[in-house]
Amino acid sequence: MTEQRTQAISTLMDEFRRGNISRRDVLRRGFVLGLSAPMIATILHTGGRSALAQDASPVSETPGSTIVVPEGLRTDLTGSRVAAVLAESSNPDRPWIEAALATFSDATGIEAVFIPGEQSATDRLAIYNQQFAAQSSDNDVYQIDVIWPGIVAEHAVDLSGPLGDLAKLHFEAIVKNNTVNDVLTGIPWFTDAGLLYWRQDLADKYGVSEPTTWAELETAAQTVMDGERGAGNPDFYGFVYQANAYEGLTCNGLEWQVSNGGGTIIESDGTVSVNNDQAIAAFDKARTWVGGLSPEGITTYQEAESLNVFTAGNSMFLRNWPYAWAASQDSPATAGKIGVGVLPKGEGEGARNAATLGGWQLMVSKYSKNQDAGIEFVKYMCSPEVQLSYAVERSHLPTIASVYDAPEVAAASEFIPRLKEVFQGGAVARPSSVSAEEYNAISTIYFTELNQVLTGAKSGADAAAAMEEQMKPIMEDLGY
Repeated sequence: MTEQRTQAISTLMDEFRRGNISRRDVLRRGFVLGLSAPMIATILHTGGRSALAQDASPVSETPGSTIVVPEGLRTDLTGSRVAAVLAESSNPDRPWIEAALATFSDATGIEAVFIPGEQSATDRLAIYNQQFAAQSSDNDVYQIDVIWPGIVAEHAVDLSGPLGDLAKLHFEAIVKNNTVNDVLTGIPWFTDAGLLYWRQDLADKYGVSEPTTWAELETAAQTVMDGERGAGNPDFYGFVYQANAYEGLTCNGLEWQVSNGGGTIIESDGTVSVNNDQAIAAFDKARTWVGGLSPEGITTYQEAESLNVFTAGNSMFLRNWPYAWAASQDSPATAGKIGVGVLPKGEGEGARNAATLGGWQLMVSKYSKNQDAGIEFVKYMCSPEVQLSYAVERSHLPTIASVYDAPEVAAASEFIPRLKEVFQGGAVARPSSVSAEEYNAISTIYFTELNQVLTGAKSGADAAAAMEEQMKPIMEDLGY
């Protein structure tokens, strides 16, 4: 440890001991100094005494090393067990999540067990529904998509009472989204928006710029793809994304059509609007990418497959969620070489940049036999302290506005603070509120038909007409 760094740590401890700075200040300044979580915890728990006995290791060396246990967790539930269905088994966040669970268990005495969920959100919801129908008590906490509160509300513990104060810290729009008939079904864990990633090193090499329109993306992708293939990489592509027949394609398709002025599938008044010229043009444009700028197999890709191609160094552009930033820094082929920004816009009337709002919440099952322990687990995982660590180590977007302002967040992922306004002002929401419990049916129609466009089985016009024909009766049954 350098003399200068030792002095900075001593000053930090002394200021905290004298009461000149808060616990939050210790947390923030400790991260900037690169202190490990145990060292910061020692400063907090001992009032700043004896912390220098610990080694101040870099915050990124060990998954979960930046987690600081929030104050106020219950310790009278020792011996309880919480089974939490969280990420899929292959998710690159899994080491961090398991570290977070271990820290929670150490702090509370509650055994927290990681239960892998299905990779596909569609498959995951189907399994959840089976478990809820059986009133299974096997799992206590469920990670739920931002579009599911209306579907799962009757199976969720109302968190507005025990976690009402925590909910007030989170973005109001997401908390409102999670509230169904005055029942707070889940506390936001992290939020998402579709982003565009690119290889900045290759952009510099071939003299291309960040694209502002889809046409510019096509030109840049083709230029780099031709160059890299000519340089001996026949597996290099211009653009990868999520085009399998699942919820991820609904997110991509919504971005394509909204960005081209094609509406939001179903409007807020219940009107099925998807069958319009600008949406159709966006669908047909995406079809031209398959087998050209994108692999022929893109129609089977979900998040993991598209990310793997990109981080292997075999694509110029990637559409994915914010977590892909951290994953790209874990791969030698892409570490330190990535740019990130908003998705391009189209050229139709009303064209604009569009990013589908995503994100996950944590709910406690009404059928859990360990509801108090489950509530405590959600309180921990959705706290400012743990959200800060998730943002720093895994580049997930917080749902608490103040976390965006932490200097260590900008130091770890400079693009995250710039996205704060997106979530305060509005990314594009899927039509889950207007379609309520029928959203899954609406989305399934949409991604099934759109996948057929991308595989060449249907034209954009035929698919849009089929979407409208199938969606209208559903919305009529809902009273629209």
